Amino acid sequence: MAKVAVARASAARAPARTPLEPGADCPLCPRLADFRHEWRAAEPSWHNAPVPAFGPQDARLLIVGLAPGLRGANRTGRPFTGDYAGDLLYATLIEYGFATGPYAAHPEDGLTLTDARIVNAVRCVPPQNKPTPEEIRTCRPFLSAPMAAMPRLSAIVTLGKIAHDSTLAALGQKASRLKFGHGATDTIEHGTMGPVRLFASYHCSRYNTNTGVLTPAMFRTVFAAVRGYLDAA
Repeated sequence: MAKVAVARASAARAPARTPLEPGADCPLCPRLADFRHEWRAAEPSWHNAPVPAFGPQDARLLIVGLAPGLRGANRTGRPFTGDYAGDLLYATLIEYGFATGPYAAHPEDGLTLTDARIVNAVRCVPPQNKPTPEEIRTCRPFLSAPMAAMPRLSAIVTLGKIAHDSTLAALGQKASRLKFGHGATDTIEHGTMGPVRLFASYHCSRYNTNTGVLTPAMFRTVFAAVRGYLDAA
């Protein structure tokens, strides 16, 4: 009986395990929840909920984006689906063998990820596409938990500075460990996951491509490096 009591006490003290996906009505970020409810009323046929990760859990590559686009993933329910960022991202993934099938900007298009998985640093759409620092921190467990659940994780592509810095934090590192810059790369040691290679890229947003901050050629260079790294592993 004493052993049972000790076991129950230990279980009670153990921290709750973060689920891999937030619930459809996640209340943790009040501003984002309010914004989500506004759009549920305005567009009831849209997803309007935290967007789940996409791709096989045993993939070696994880791609970390910023947050769902209002008329992209927030509408369709799949990361980078329904806006220009997805056009460039999925075309590049297909080119380098990380995706197969057609990309037609909706979740039933038949596109499949191969050895790659996509998740956003913030799971709900933020107003003006700008999550607050507090919202980024609050949602980080839904980045670190899926990362830890990928048994073969070897490489991570971070799309933009927010995704990059949040990924480093999820790996237990300071932002200074690998300063964000397009093409920046280094191996990060993590206690439970082991070594993971980070590859930084400017976000594949329409704004970045329209202004020349990111060109398709620059984007392809990052994924060519990832493909070379994984093929040599």
